Amino acid sequence: MHTVSGGEVAGILVAVFWAILVSFLAVALARLAQTLRATTKLVADVTDQAVPLLAEASTAVRSAQTQIERVDAIASDVQEVTSNASALSTTVASTFGGPLVKVAAFGYGVRRALGGRKEDAPERARRNVIVGRTVPGARRDKRTRGKKD
Repeated sequence: MHTVSGGEVAGILVAVFWAILVSFLAVALARLAQTLRATTKLVADVTDQAVPLLAEASTAVRSAQTQIERVDAIASDVQEVTSNASALSTTVASTFGGPLVKVAAFGYGVRRALGGRKEDAPERARRNVIVGRTVPGARRDKRTRGKKD
């Protein structure tokens, strides 16, 4: 029989310790590799979904830019039309405003002058003012105003 010396026992203990350590490291590395594979697959799936989404977003941004350019063109056209309408309004007012007011005033004066001479027109109560005083006929109208016929 062979007796085991203290150095041999120490060597066996160190070998067992290293075997356990290597086993734990192998399990840890296997799990790490599995996690890396899952992460790689997840990143690939996200990339596959993100690329079309980014392309759609880019298309939407280009479309929005085109619409903004159209709205800007419309706004500038509206501004131009507004300034033209303002200028036209000012021109019409200055060209026709004064003469139209004069014609209207003349027409009113003619109607007034002709209306005063018609005999079928109902008589209007007139007030005659002489040097700041009202003639008594006008006072009579005030008295009869409150009475019913």
